[in-house]
Amino acid sequence: MFDLNSLNPQQRAAVIHRQGPLLLLAGAGSGKTRVITCRIVYLLDQGVPPEQILAVTFTNKAAKEMRERVQEMVGAKAAKGMTIATFHSLGVRILKANIDRLGFKKNFSIYASGDQQRLIRDLLRDIGAKNSSADADQVLWRISSAKNHLISAEQYLPNDHDPISSLVATIYPRYQRSLKAFNAVDFDDLLMFTVQLLEQHPDLLEHYTERFQYQMVDEYQDTNPVQYRLLKLLASNHSNLCVVGDDDQSIYAFRGADVANILDFEKDFPGTKVIKLEQNYRSTGNILAAANAVIKNNSKRKEKALWTASGDGAKLEYLLCADGEDEARQVMERIHIEKYRHNLKYGDFAILYRTNSQSRAFEEQLRYENIPYVLIGGQQFFDRKEIKDVVAYLKVIQNPTDEVNLLRILNYPKRGIGEGSIDRIIRHSAEIKRSLWTVLQHVELVPEMNDRTAAACREFVELIQRYQKRFKQPLRLLETLREMLTELKLADEIYRQEKDPLVAQRRVANQEELLNSMSIYLDRTPYPDLAGFLDRISLFDDEINGKNDKESKLALDAVTLMSLHSSKGLEFPVVFLAGMEEGFLPHKKSINETFDIDEERRLCYVGITRAQQQLILLGAQQRRKYGKLEQREPSRFVSEIPESVLEKAAEKQVDVSPEEEAVSASNFFNNISQMFGD
Repeated sequence: MFDLNSLNPQQRAAVIHRQGPLLLLAGAGSGKTRVITCRIVYLLDQGVPPEQILAVTFTNKAAKEMRERVQEMVGAKAAKGMTIATFHSLGVRILKANIDRLGFKKNFSIYASGDQQRLIRDLLRDIGAKNSSADADQVLWRISSAKNHLISAEQYLPNDHDPISSLVATIYPRYQRSLKAFNAVDFDDLLMFTVQLLEQHPDLLEHYTERFQYQMVDEYQDTNPVQYRLLKLLASNHSNLCVVGDDDQSIYAFRGADVANILDFEKDFPGTKVIKLEQNYRSTGNILAAANAVIKNNSKRKEKALWTASGDGAKLEYLLCADGEDEARQVMERIHIEKYRHNLKYGDFAILYRTNSQSRAFEEQLRYENIPYVLIGGQQFFDRKEIKDVVAYLKVIQNPTDEVNLLRILNYPKRGIGEGSIDRIIRHSAEIKRSLWTVLQHVELVPEMNDRTAAACREFVELIQRYQKRFKQPLRLLETLREMLTELKLADEIYRQEKDPLVAQRRVANQEELLNSMSIYLDRTPYPDLAGFLDRISLFDDEINGKNDKESKLALDAVTLMSLHSSKGLEFPVVFLAGMEEGFLPHKKSINETFDIDEERRLCYVGITRAQQQLILLGAQQRRKYGKLEQREPSRFVSEIPESVLEKAAEKQVDVSPEEEAVSASNFFNNISQMFGD
């Protein structure tokens, strides 16, 4: 048995609470995982049968870690029988035993996304609709959203002003009938059908409420409507529901999470005991003061204030940089200085930003400085498909005999040159021992080539030759690249292929960021040309070790780059929070479209509370957009931080010792030597 005295008073009160609903408002770094684990152990120690304990998490990893920690404390035998699972795995358990009541056989299949997409395309074709990838993905995304809001196929109502919703209203019932005919369910059905079972069969509801007498839910602020409904049903007979979460860290509305679930918990479960876990074991006092000051400006939240017994620590810093490249350079300079000054490892530093496209400048500068880094939550900038597609065009324009890249773009975006035709072109090239480019220039000589495909090949050749001439004008490189992207309509192709509109927007933004990379190359190069730009990209195109899962990446001694969404749950001694500007944080969509500044402020709060010892905020006076500089405005969140805990660049200059200058200079000259040879 663990020692209750090892817990602080609030943690101890949460652990020993036995009867009735319990809301644990667990601030960042307050030890919530330990509290949940200790609560399970306490219940077992008090004689509660393990079969009556249910703990629900959002990831298999979290469930596995919680189960292992309980077993370490009480032993595997004592813990046997308890249920620690994700929402969806809990749904599978209930459906495996009872889905026959919904007209399915118990050996049902679970359709993965690929199976779902194929079925949707077949149904679109059956009704004579366009069955493009974009339409199928849009329909599937809408159906998923409906299920997560407990809207069945029969209940779904189309919007007269939205053609996709009309398509969904037609396809959704057919999709559900087809799944049932195949004795299959999709991922969203696992929860929606579980709720239906419990609502339609009182005996099942009674069985599971009796079975799970004590329920605990982690990250409750991230629950969506169907998850909320499932938990409410399972706790309906006894209300022994303990939920742990932090409304100030609710940042997944785009996935369907509803912060109202935690804000209204006391209304939904009368008699709720509320315990606030406000003592922070992660960050210094000044960092917490900044976090508290920012988040208190949200009107709809549970009042709480983080505090620490570890002292104030260093003040936060705010650096207003000239532009995005200066921002990246200043971060590199500070990494060198802080690493030397405080004997830190590269793995002690994290660079956080609102959107993944912001990583480009930092990736380039880290590689230039020869600093190891890992990118979490996305591919490295020049490894992203949408970037490789554009670069492939540029490489073929520069060198048409580059057959790997030629084949990549020959039918991208689709121009009517199918796989069969490409195969004939390749075979003819091998037979006559001429390059693919030569064959394409005389495509009429390829056997069995139809007129339509031959015309598409000639148009492709003409396109490449036209841009070969345009890119020979050094002063128009940026303008020509912009014209090429417009003519190719790559953005339209991304929107057609990507089912999630938000992901499509990010991918298009990445291509726009490539224009900024070209603009910077032009500013820094006295005699620019396309070959030089491609050489610059090649220097940044080496592989970085550790491109595996998040945990293996974080185990490396390397600077971490990640978005604010990816950073939740992590902590670093030194954090750089970049892009503190209107349009980035808060994001322009929240300002112009959704008007949800509260969630953007919560993102900022999450970013601030990732820092353990030092937090440096950065912004730019101007940034490049489509290669052109535009003025930027500092984020409103910076002004919400008290001056007593924040030092601005104008007020403080970083004192650099001669030794630190020597380290920085040595690093610079070593990099120059590596780039040009010793």
